[in-house]
Amino acid sequence: MFVLKNKKTSSDHLLNSEAFERWSVTTTVSLPQIGEEDYISQKSLSSRLPRTSLGSIHRLETMQCRIALLDGSDYTCTVEKKAKGQVLFDKVCDHLNLLEKDYFGLTYRDAENQKNWMDPAKELKKQIRAGPWNFGFNVKFYPPDPAQLCEDITRYNLCLQLRDDVVSGRLPCSFATHSLLGSLVAQSELGDHDPELCADYVGDLRLAPNQTRELEEKVTDLHRNYKGMTPAEAEMLFLENAKKLSMYGVDLHHAKDSEGVEIMLGVCASGLLIYRDRLRINRFAWPKILKISYKRNNFYIKIRPGELEQFESTIGFKLPNHKAAKRLWKVCVEHHTFFRLVSPEAPPKKFLSLGSKFRYSGRTQAQTRRASSQINRPAPQVQRLASKRHTTSRSLSVDIGGHFSRVCCLIETGNPEELLKRHADLNELKRSFLETHPKLPEDSEWERWPCTPPPRASPWDAAPTTEPLLHSQEVKASVPEGRLAWPRKTVKGGISETRIEKRIVITGDANIDHDQALAQAIKEAKEQHPDMSVTKVVVHKETEITPEEGGQ
Repeated sequence: MFVLKNKKTSSDHLLNSEAFERWSVTTTVSLPQIGEEDYISQKSLSSRLPRTSLGSIHRLETMQCRIALLDGSDYTCTVEKKAKGQVLFDKVCDHLNLLEKDYFGLTYRDAENQKNWMDPAKELKKQIRAGPWNFGFNVKFYPPDPAQLCEDITRYNLCLQLRDDVVSGRLPCSFATHSLLGSLVAQSELGDHDPELCADYVGDLRLAPNQTRELEEKVTDLHRNYKGMTPAEAEMLFLENAKKLSMYGVDLHHAKDSEGVEIMLGVCASGLLIYRDRLRINRFAWPKILKISYKRNNFYIKIRPGELEQFESTIGFKLPNHKAAKRLWKVCVEHHTFFRLVSPEAPPKKFLSLGSKFRYSGRTQAQTRRASSQINRPAPQVQRLASKRHTTSRSLSVDIGGHFSRVCCLIETGNPEELLKRHADLNELKRSFLETHPKLPEDSEWERWPCTPPPRASPWDAAPTTEPLLHSQEVKASVPEGRLAWPRKTVKGGISETRIEKRIVITGDANIDHDQALAQAIKEAKEQHPDMSVTKVVVHKETEITPEEGGQ
């Protein structure tokens, strides 16, 4: 039997045709009862057989993908095996109604159960060699300023990611921060506090890795103060507090230094961070890094020389294997491109080039912000499952009592600029909470940055850093309720001027670094009132009253 293919030359077709005619004549002579119609049907059948056998080869192969979303639900869809990762990612974002999708990405587990970011420009079948096609939808690039996000649905998904980071321990925080973030989660998920609910209703929410009864009680107390706050406002304040945590948006990787000491390398929006024994010992900002590379299981960074140096320095780290080194290198390339460049670098045009051809193919943060400013659609409805069971009251006539009753009456809209003003009052609430709880559970070691590095020397201890390492000491800054002056308006030369006076008492068991404490107090004052400037600072040194003197 001969198979006719379109790719053959005309002579080949002619040869196959002559052979087929001779076979037909032979069968006609031996079987004279076959009619003309039977001959035509037999000829057409023989010509169809080869094409039928080849039909399965050209059939499109599809795979069913299961994506774990940030709210705990799963999304299932079908894509072609040859499809690129961008196709699947777009389907997930369309399902979530996300337009600001450049901050997110899909993750999958390889054969070694290591998390990898899916490459949108690469075919899916080349990334997942075997096993089920299971993915996770996560935040890939944590925005340094979540207030610049355009839509509430984007901030909601970022909140879900941060809540998972807090509960899993990837984003450690103190007891006071756990209480504040947990109360905002309760307001976002449950709405206004309902006195008729049972006392342990907060226990249904996952708020911390080790959730205690004391934490739930404090969350309940703070939740009572948020009367009239919408879920979107609560999520905005949640993000404003979470972004200040030291481990916000840090992607950690296990490594060893040149002496074989276990360390952690953290990649974030500002650069590369070095941790040892859960303490940050160094930081390399992206402008200080000239080149990042890897070879086998080694990862290298080339540092720009400092003011008193003449030569560049290269620092190397040892990763567990070659795949881990390449994974870290790709994460660094993506973070540097997204946060530092205006547009992605073009791929190399050389046919033969050494090294990896990987390039970040998505939009940068600058491009994403420009695209977000052009979004023109009604605000999409955010499906908060828990909020459906509790109605949020907008009545502001109830006097909650105390300092926070004035805070809730400040804002009724969800404008991000106005919400930042409410954030300043939440800081006051947090400080008053710290005053009433002097003996709090000890913070985790992750919370004590920046701290003095261990005495053991390392190659990067002598390298230039852009952020000085400070000695840790227990310093409490308290604002007594009676000594807090609310804004006063004065008129000078027909110009209205608003002044705010605060008294901050700084106490400590050890010798206090007054310059550091004063700088911290000024910084907090500027954060609370960004539209105002500090014009006068008066420092009074007060002697400590001993218990004997107090008794007299």
